[in-house]
Amino acid sequence: MCKHILNAQVQIRSPCCRKWFDCPECHAEAADHPLLKTAELTLICKKCKKAFRKDSQEFEEADEYCPHCDNHYVLDAKTPKAMLKVESEDVRMDSRFIKDDRLKGFDESELYDVAETADRLG
Repeated sequence: MCKHILNAQVQIRSPCCRKWFDCPECHAEAADHPLLKTAELTLICKKCKKAFRKDSQEFEEADEYCPHCDNHYVLDAKTPKAMLKVESEDVRMDSRFIKDDRLKGFDESELYDVAETADRLG
């Protein structure tokens, strides 16, 4: 599982050490040598788990899909983003944060006010 690209659809075999990586950053973290760049890519689809080769010099729009299962593997990368969250207790256990206190006198068991609508019922 790649921590750099969250929606990686294929694994790439590095030609220098012949190991499988999700992205070049994963190779840089695991290996002690730079990534050797070649024109031919060896890939494994994460959906069907089958390997295939692609030539990066003759890459066409039809080559964006796995030849075995038609999984679209050329996508815009989703990278993790730093975010700040307000920590609180689980709202499923304690719903004080989502309660609406504006209608304090309202009885929620009745759909309408009987005294107000008695004239309308006829």
